[in-house]
Amino acid sequence: MRLAFAGTPEFAEAALARLHAAGFDIALVLTQPDRPAGRGLKLNPSPVKAFAQTHGIAVAQPRSLRLDGKYPADAAQAREALQAAHIDVMVVAAYGLILPQWVLDLPPRGCLNIHASLLPRWRGAAPIHRAIEAGDARTGITIMQMDAGLDTGDMLLVEAVAIGTNDSTGSLHDRLADLGGRLIVEALELAACGGLKRTPQPAEGVNYAHKIDKGEASVDWSLPATNIERRIRAFDPFPGATAQLDGEAIKLWRAQVVPATGEPGTVLAVTDEGVTVACGEAALKITDLQRPGGKRQPARQFLQSNPLQPGQTFGR
Repeated sequence: MRLAFAGTPEFAEAALARLHAAGFDIALVLTQPDRPAGRGLKLNPSPVKAFAQTHGIAVAQPRSLRLDGKYPADAAQAREALQAAHIDVMVVAAYGLILPQWVLDLPPRGCLNIHASLLPRWRGAAPIHRAIEAGDARTGITIMQMDAGLDTGDMLLVEAVAIGTNDSTGSLHDRLADLGGRLIVEALELAACGGLKRTPQPAEGVNYAHKIDKGEASVDWSLPATNIERRIRAFDPFPGATAQLDGEAIKLWRAQVVPATGEPGTVLAVTDEGVTVACGEAALKITDLQRPGGKRQPARQFLQSNPLQPGQTFGR
């Protein structure tokens, strides 16, 4: 089976690496254009592009795939490249561009998407973050036959994983990326022998996982401590939950819910184990913090250079 692969970040790279290791004929990789990064704003390739180049796989980086969009020349070149590749199927994972109908129709076996949710629970851009933020007990990977809707296609393979009480988006991302790579290999092997079954998604239980906005990172201390603790884990590693303290935006990386009360945002206790701050319900003992320009530190180290006292107030 000859395939094209469309993806951009580390999540997608894990799947591409699994497909390559399994011996699939990967004719072409589509990925986002290089982005400026670092202090020098040097253009950096995506993880998917870096892997493809290392392994001698052809790469295309259109800014759009819409033939009637802002970059029709990019879309036309991508179409020529895909047509010349003579692919049987396209695998898509966290690509970042909408696939127009001509792409969906081009491969004889269509386009298969690796989606990090138990569909239809979280459709959209940030299913891992939103599952943790919502307090879901489990999530998983759905291999989906793509259609014109937003994550609305038929389900092909589904496997669940538990969300641990200490899971962050970073830790859960890595487990799901590994699972996604395994399941897409299994799906393509089943497809090759006609054993892949399609199941329509249920009409009930649909939620939309909106893209994470940096503005969401500001902690609202009037919320219950359980909600804030989940958001801290959901926004780790990006964008990082933040709270104002003496004019600085302090990042909060890990916390525990504790039974205490007080005015929301007020520091109730300071120990080497953590900084306890009152919330709308109960309180949070913050155990990992970071100053602007500094490193993530456990409370003991943070307090050595940033002493705090009960009665101080964290703001938004």
